[in-house]
Amino acid sequence: MNPEISQIACPNCSSKNIKKYGTKSKKLQTLQRYFCKSCRKTFTLQKSNKTYPANIILNAVSHYNLGYSQTEAINNLAKRFKIRPSQKTISNWLSEYKPICTFNKMRNEAKKLYPAEEIIEQHTLMHNNLPYKFQIHKAKLYLLFHNKLYNNQFHNISRFYDPTKQYLEKAPTNKFPHHIFQPKQEELNELARSSQIKLETLKITKLQKDNLACKLASLALNLAKTNKQRHEAIQNFFLINDSTTIATEVPVYLTNDDIKYFQKRNFILSLEGYATPITGHIDLLQIRNGLIHILDYKPDAHLKQVQEQAVQQLTIYALALASRTRLDLASFKCAFFDENNYYEFFPLHAVYEKQ
Repeated sequence: MNPEISQIACPNCSSKNIKKYGTKSKKLQTLQRYFCKSCRKTFTLQKSNKTYPANIILNAVSHYNLGYSQTEAINNLAKRFKIRPSQKTISNWLSEYKPICTFNKMRNEAKKLYPAEEIIEQHTLMHNNLPYKFQIHKAKLYLLFHNKLYNNQFHNISRFYDPTKQYLEKAPTNKFPHHIFQPKQEELNELARSSQIKLETLKITKLQKDNLACKLASLALNLAKTNKQRHEAIQNFFLINDSTTIATEVPVYLTNDDIKYFQKRNFILSLEGYATPITGHIDLLQIRNGLIHILDYKPDAHLKQVQEQAVQQLTIYALALASRTRLDLASFKCAFFDENNYYEFFPLHAVYEKQ
C-alpha cells in the first residue's frame, strides 16, 4: 500500500484497504477522495463543512499568535489571499486550533514584552553556500525561564537561561565563527557536517511517544507548497504557534578540543576519522520538562535507517550545544519526528556508559 495512505482508515467500516480515488472540488480547495475496497464507499478526510482551505486558516492562526489582533489577521488575509472572512470565523478557527497551537495561553504575556513586529528575531546566515533562516522567539525565551505559569520546572532550569540566551544572541553576530560554516572552495571536500558523519553510539532506548509535534507538523505541511519547503514551514509554524520552541536553525559546531574533553571523561566518541570542526543546524530548540530539547524533522521517521542516522546526528548536535553553552550533556534530550511518529532519547546514553 502507498505509504502516504497506510495510516488512513475508512470512516464507514474502519478498513485500511483503500486507494486514492480522484479529487473533489470545493469553493476554495480541492480535496483528495479515497475509495474503500472493502465496503466500496468513497470518502474525504477533511470535514465537508470547511469553507476555507487549511493554508488560509493556519495563516490566520499564525498571524494572531504573532500578537496581531483578529482584525489585523483578517486584513492580512485580504491583502495576501484576497479573502476576507468574518471576525466570528477567525474566532472559531482560533478556538478550534487552540489545543494544538498552545502558544495561545501565553500570548497575552508575550504581547506585554514585545510588539508583534519584534516578537521573533530573524537572521539569514550563509552557511555551506546555502541560506539558513536562524530565528529566536524572544518572548518565549524569557517566559519559559521566568514564569511558572508556562514552565512548572522553571526553578530547576534557571541555570540554563544565561548560557542559552548568550549563545543564541551571539550566533548572528561577527563574534560567532561563521567562517567555519562557509569554507573556501578548496576546503569544501574537507567540511565535516553532522548529517554526513557516522558516529558509533551505544545501544540506547528510543521512546516512541504521543507528542503534539506530530499534530503541529501535520498542520504545518499544509503551508509547504513543495517538499523543499517542508522544513521551513514546520520551523516557522512551531516557533509561532507552540509553547516551547525558542529558536530554529540554530548553528552549532563541535571542535577537536571538545571531542578530546569528552574522551578524557570516558565518553565514547569515535570521531578521529573526521575533520573538525563538525558543523550543523538544529531544526528546533525547545525548553520543557526541566530539559533543553533538540528536535529534528525527519520524514519517514519510522524507518530503521532514518532512525539510526537521526540518533547519530542529534547526538552530535547535543554534544556541540553542550560544549558551546558549557552545560552538562544530561541537561539535554533529543527527538526526531514526522507527522505520524515521534521518538526521543537521552544523548548522554548514546555516548556514555553507565558506571
